[in-house]
Amino acid sequence: MDPVREMLTSVLDEVRGEDAGETAQYIPELASADPDRLALAIADPHGRRIALGDEDPFTIQSISKPFVFALALDALGRDEVLRHVGVEPSGEPFNAISLEEGTGRPANPLINAGAIATTGLIPGPSAGERAARIVEGLSRFAGRTLQVDEEVYASEASTGDRNRALAHLLRSYGVIETDPHEVVEAYFRQCSVLVTVADLAVMAGTLAFGGRHPVTGEQVVSARTARDVVSVMTSCGMYDASGSWLIRVGLPAKSGVSGGLIAISPSQFGVGVFSPRLDEYGNSTRGQRLLERLSDALGLHVFEQHQSIATPHVAVSHGEDGTVRVALDGELSFGGAERVLNALRNVELPASSAPLLVDLTRVTQLQPAALAVLREQVDGLGGTVRVEA
Repeated sequence: MDPVREMLTSVLDEVRGEDAGETAQYIPELASADPDRLALAIADPHGRRIALGDEDPFTIQSISKPFVFALALDALGRDEVLRHVGVEPSGEPFNAISLEEGTGRPANPLINAGAIATTGLIPGPSAGERAARIVEGLSRFAGRTLQVDEEVYASEASTGDRNRALAHLLRSYGVIETDPHEVVEAYFRQCSVLVTVADLAVMAGTLAFGGRHPVTGEQVVSARTARDVVSVMTSCGMYDASGSWLIRVGLPAKSGVSGGLIAISPSQFGVGVFSPRLDEYGNSTRGQRLLERLSDALGLHVFEQHQSIATPHVAVSHGEDGTVRVALDGELSFGGAERVLNALRNVELPASSAPLLVDLTRVTQLQPAALAVLREQVDGLGGTVRVEA
């Protein structure tokens, strides 16, 4: 088995038996979801995707928020968007009235009030056309055409009075400059877009890789926009549990009440997970466990000490006896292993019995998952192989 897939399968199996939390009870279609569904996917900068577990789609819910924020930033510019919505942690639940005194500006775009304000910034003469533009933008992040789950939309709309109240309050401050009813209807539709866990991984990856889609290669949003969005996700993406999340997992993230969760390892991976049981903050309980284990296993915490995470020094030399020596210097991380693998793929052994030596004696920090991938590639080259550490 592919060592990466094997490691991800092991992580998935570790949390499968946990049953803390419950489905979102305030939206009927989500309350009736199968609580045992579980899935995990990752996407790397070269378009490789690995998805495990439940493949059926689910609604994106609040995971749509950072992507709509990105669309607004790219269309209007940072200064105009920040005139309508702030970027500070609220320290309050996602549906709280977290508005700036005097201006009515929501604390950030990842709580409901801020997300509704951001949706109102997307151009469109009607709720339907505004929603269509948003769905088209989310589809570009996913790399395929996405659809709205009409039953979930109807369920959201029938129970969305608090969000309507927030929209009217924002309109009273002038934060929303159009019909608040049309804005909130578009917001309900954006939350009801269907995605798979693989979609979430590539959408997260697009932000992780500076706005460039890892599969299609399209520059969906600018690198500056992607950086701004990831910055807000770091401090606000897990609502009033964002501080403890940053300590435990250390990855920019965003949750949704259907059970989806994305995480971003900048320049390395986009990750999507799904499990419908939620904690008291509205975040997937098993999803958090999955990402905590992944962060520990792969050394992905953004404040982990790194010397050269993406470009470890690689030197290839050929001895007089035919030995091919690949020497690594610095840190070998899971993401940085890609450069080493590219070098090994180009190695030509002079004879089938020629020894290949991968020398890790100068590696200062080695992630176990990176070593597993490296060993597999070296073994596949044939000859006599020795890996020194």
